[in-house]
Amino acid sequence: MTKTPAAAAASSAVKLRRVAAWHGIRVLAWKNDVLYACRGYQILRLCVGSRIGESEPWEVVARFCPAWWRNLTSRNTLSYRMMRDGFHALLVLDDDKNDKEDKNGPPMVGAVPGALVTRTGESDQFHVTHRVRRGTRPLHITAVPSGKIYWGEYFDNRERAEVHIYASSDCGRTWQIAYTFPAGRIRHVHNIVYDHWADCLWILTGDDGAECKVLRASCDLDKVEVVMEGNQQARAVAAIPTQIGLYFSTDTPFEKNHVYRLDRAGNVQRVGDLASSSIYGCKVNCRAGETLFFSTMIEPSAVNASREVHLVGSSDGANWQVLDSWKKDKLPMHYFQYGNAFLPDGENSTSYLAATTIAVEHDDLVTTLWEVELA
Repeated sequence: MTKTPAAAAASSAVKLRRVAAWHGIRVLAWKNDVLYACRGYQILRLCVGSRIGESEPWEVVARFCPAWWRNLTSRNTLSYRMMRDGFHALLVLDDDKNDKEDKNGPPMVGAVPGALVTRTGESDQFHVTHRVRRGTRPLHITAVPSGKIYWGEYFDNRERAEVHIYASSDCGRTWQIAYTFPAGRIRHVHNIVYDHWADCLWILTGDDGAECKVLRASCDLDKVEVVMEGNQQARAVAAIPTQIGLYFSTDTPFEKNHVYRLDRAGNVQRVGDLASSSIYGCKVNCRAGETLFFSTMIEPSAVNASREVHLVGSSDGANWQVLDSWKKDKLPMHYFQYGNAFLPDGENSTSYLAATTIAVEHDDLVTTLWEVELA
């Protein structure tokens, strides 16, 4: 990882203390000190206190009823991987601005294969509120303080048709097109991230040439401006807003991948090197300070030859460590997914880091929880 002697002397080493691990559970999102995950098409939650272990119970709080055959494929790890089953994104809404909290927790909006689904406070069932006609699902869902929810279209788009960002103003019950990228402008939307320090949205797009963009937008999408574009180092999926700026990791099979910091003055600096593409990142507010994390994905190419998933972290945003790694299993990636480590969305008020590894040896579809410590 990239570091300078002076910065290395001032930084604190990040240490992970493994607390628990569970098979068959995929993490999705934090809501303060509650971790949400899925087991197939069930949504689970874990209340993370000061002391936690593998005996702590995951509680089923909501569920979605998919096509009958997905109830079968989602029960086996290999068919789950092959059919891309389960929830792929989850947004947990604020109770005080939406439906009143009930015993099953706050309202939620999720992405499952082929649909956006919403669970209100009226029952524990998710219901389809939008059928995805292009692609299978968005990669992420986000919300702004007004309560408006956004997601961007993610589909193959070889013909470079126009691409939409959808919005909901009623807790995910209905969806409307809020913004459209004209045909030929981008291939698809990778992520939309809310930045509460700047009260703005960061929109990340791909995949080639000028299609790779880092855009800054107002929360109502009335103003959208290009901050970076035009090359593979502007091709990103994962982004972490902090007080001093936006950290993002690149997702390219054509060049070496890195971690960048875009500061509040608009300056971009490369702060870390990655072994391969990265599409997940998160932040942990541990006792000694804020810690940032990105994971890498096994996507072999002429440039990225790594066969390991890496989990990297930094306590200062300048010095990045490989904290854990997993080897790709022997199953073909086209059918059984790239090796990866999923990191949850949302705001985490605990000192714990959660990740789900998939398509790797020994820890296939395993969620691990660590306590983050700084030395």
